[in-house]
Amino acid sequence: MRTQITELFGLSVYTDKAAFVGSVDDVVIDVDQKKIDALAVGELNPEIGEIKGYSGLKIPFRIIKSINDIVIIRHIPGMFRSPAKEE
Repeated sequence: MRTQITELFGLSVYTDKAAFVGSVDDVVIDVDQKKIDALAVGELNPEIGEIKGYSGLKIPFRIIKSINDIVIIRHIPGMFRSPAKEE
């Protein structure tokens, strides 16, 4: 499958366990290797743990499982906060 890089912008990113991560803001390219290195994801799901004050997340291309109408990545254990316990 061939696609234009600009078609990736704005796609929603989900884990393979159906957890929303965010949306694609940019594509990081390794010019020397002539390949996509990562997707820069913004508008992050607030359930994702603290990410050192950054407003985005870099998703390595190696954990991307599928790209079509949405992007599906491998679920990363511990990526999402535990639900707050109500007292």
